[in-house]
Amino acid sequence: MRQLTTYRNLQVFLVIMAIIGMSFALFYLQRHLGLSPCPLCIFQRVGLIVMGGFALISALFNPKSKVIRLLLWLGSLVGIGWATAVAARHVWLQHLPADQVPSCGPGLNYWLDTLPILQVFEEVFAGSGECASVDWTLMGLSIPEQSLILFSMLLIVHVLILMRIVKSAN
Repeated sequence: MRQLTTYRNLQVFLVIMAIIGMSFALFYLQRHLGLSPCPLCIFQRVGLIVMGGFALISALFNPKSKVIRLLLWLGSLVGIGWATAVAARHVWLQHLPADQVPSCGPGLNYWLDTLPILQVFEEVFAGSGECASVDWTLMGLSIPEQSLILFSMLLIVHVLILMRIVKSAN
């Protein structure tokens, strides 16, 4: 069991999960089913990509320095923590009563072209009607609910990685 949970193997697992998650979103949901991602979905993808990027660096270089391992872990954690928080917000929006759902906005591309970046973040997290709609489910779970489960599992893997980093320090 110890061999399966080495620092490098856990990082490779994170990379594989990021690839699977992004492939599912892009090739199945977006290309095959024709579902367009809402702004919150895009932000979740950004978090997953950031996590996968830091995990890839960790897996490829397998740094021996505990400080570098911790910094790479922190970057990866920020990415998946971001994605988890956005997914939680997305799930919350989907469970609002219909009369409390925010109205649809002009879209992320318009906001990026016309607003300062901080205001774009503010608008995205305020949510919109398109973020509250449930376009597809699997086993009764919406896409953001599925994402939240995946991201929560990846946070648990981050705890295992931190335990490996701390244990190697002793």
